[in-house]
Amino acid sequence: MTDSLALRAEFASGLARRAGARALDFFRNRASLEIETKNGELDLVSIADRAVEEMIRAEIAETFPDDAILGEEGGATAGASGLTWVIDPIDGTVPFLMGLPHWCVVLALTEGTETHLGVTDVPVTGEHFTARAGHGAQLDGVPLSLDRSKRIQQGLVAVGASERCDPVAMAGILGRLMQGGGMYYRNGSGANMLACVAAGRLAGYVEPSMNPWDSLAGLLMIREAGGITHPYPADARLGLTMGAAPGVWDDLRAIVEAEFPDGLPAELR
Repeated sequence: MTDSLALRAEFASGLARRAGARALDFFRNRASLEIETKNGELDLVSIADRAVEEMIRAEIAETFPDDAILGEEGGATAGASGLTWVIDPIDGTVPFLMGLPHWCVVLALTEGTETHLGVTDVPVTGEHFTARAGHGAQLDGVPLSLDRSKRIQQGLVAVGASERCDPVAMAGILGRLMQGGGMYYRNGSGANMLACVAAGRLAGYVEPSMNPWDSLAGLLMIREAGGITHPYPADARLGLTMGAAPGVWDDLRAIVEAEFPDGLPAELR
């Protein structure tokens, strides 16, 4: 399995770069894209999302035909190997369509409850984040290691939200963060922000209801960089996503637990 995972890690990195280049072509010509809404006026999907995911799926199916695939746009495809590719062709579709740089291509490889690999490619900046369980996390090939002394008052904490989140609870998290001497950040791409936590650019990240294709790669990166993450629920389509530098974790967890004293709603656990 070790050799198999090493082969898939190399493949995943190259595939994410190729998919990122394809998405970047669409980005440069976004005025001509067909756009649809899904669950709300700002829950958008474009022909670019579908085309890039189809490209990713085709390459995986050709190279590793026994692997399963779970994608944001195309749903689940069964496999026989026990391994599942979890993919988001363009995380941050709204920033993408509005001409902002905060979007990325995300790939993760899972086996049961374990995430083996994660790749986040950011085409506009040319940055490439990777992680492999037990082998560390890298940004453009340079190992990432979080500062264990950083506290919540010394950095920005990213807070993700969507139409699935209770606005009152989200406002409460922001308020408690600021009352504790911290400050919040958001750019519209959860996967991008999770990678930035692993790189030490952000102190932490929290989103009460997040899909696995947005979260699993970045959570692995944070752990491999020396950070702490909340367990993402096994086989879930939605779950609490939270990760932080070691010195930030306790304060961030306390903020979230204070806002949900009875625990998260069942559908968000």
